Amino acid sequence: MFYWILGIIVALIAGVALGFFIARKYMMNYLQKNPPINENMLRVMMMQMGQKPSQKKINQMMQAMQKQMK
Repeated sequence: MFYWILGIIVALIAGVALGFFIARKYMMNYLQKNPPINENMLRVMMMQMGQKPSQKKINQMMQAMQKQMK
């Protein structure tokens, strides 16, 4: 009887750990393929802050964000 309970507890802990790592890997891949901010969103944000965004500045910010994601 003790071994049944121990087995259930070990299986539960292993399932939770495995589920966590699978979900983490899935979300990392999803965010890498679908970044949360694109150039248009960045342009609108800068305009709302009172800045006139140039394409050069937008490219620099996008590269900085992509570098930070890796």
